[in-house]
Amino acid sequence: MKKALITGVTGQDGSYLAELLAGKGLEVVGTSRSAAQSDRTAPAPFARRTVSLSDPEAVKQLIAEVRPDRVFHLAGQSSVGQSFKEPTLTIESIVTTTTNILEAVRTISPETRVFIASSGEAFGDTGELRADEATSFRPLSPYAAAKAAAAEIARAYRASYSLFVSVGFLYNHESPRRPERFVTRKVVRAAFEIALKQSEHVELGELGVVRDWGWAPEYVDAMARTLEASEPDDFIIATGRSESLERFVELVFAEVGLDWREHVKRREDLVRPAEARVLRANPARAEAKLGWKAELGLTDVVHRLVEHERATRPQGTPDRKAQ
Repeated sequence: MKKALITGVTGQDGSYLAELLAGKGLEVVGTSRSAAQSDRTAPAPFARRTVSLSDPEAVKQLIAEVRPDRVFHLAGQSSVGQSFKEPTLTIESIVTTTTNILEAVRTISPETRVFIASSGEAFGDTGELRADEATSFRPLSPYAAAKAAAAEIARAYRASYSLFVSVGFLYNHESPRRPERFVTRKVVRAAFEIALKQSEHVELGELGVVRDWGWAPEYVDAMARTLEASEPDDFIIATGRSESLERFVELVFAEVGLDWREHVKRREDLVRPAEARVLRANPARAEAKLGWKAELGLTDVVHRLVEHERATRPQGTPDRKAQ
């Protein structure tokens, strides 16, 4: 039985990936910073270790004990906004941990295949350009800079030591397992509270940002496929279609029969110091080399998020009305 190690296993991506790999017959070991569980109704399909990935000796011990065939490094501070408030923590949790993982694999288990989770934020504002794997990095936040550095470190270890290291540049991907600090969960929750007369409005920052919105369970399938490929590479993981946050908000409120313009207020202090206003992606390599293509787009994502919220609320289920 092959063994997979997933860092950040209790997060959105880690939990879905653990379920996917366990379903494929892999033994899954997951790390987390605490005993926190992700939002799952089924028992967790993995053995969990609490490990400080910032400690190189602890990481080496982990690799030596687990001897994984696959490592999926997903752990790290994952909020762009929070990275402006905690830049040092963000860089350590992404760059240092990536280096520690790769160095442990190099010295202890060089046959292990490694996936490093980077981000489309690393490319910065691409305007009308659809970024591909050769696009230059122009990060505009500490989070984006850390993800760009992690990708470069992965590339260096792949080139220098012939390790099987693949990098996934993940664009926005959502699910009900997103933590509540993310804007997608905030908008869905607020729309229901307003529809149920529990609130009157929601405060948001910049609505004009454009993102490529996907469905997290599809994206972890792409991650798994990167380490089943014949050779390591970099991959854009995205839908290839981008729409604004305003459009996301509009669709969510329409699902519960509301006009968003009557309930959304702009709050200047929620606007980030710097913002990649437009992120566009070209995921052609993932389709060509991995046979992976995102099937669900923004409308599908919104509908699934709203249906999950509806199913979990005892107060009532506001339905879409004719606009």
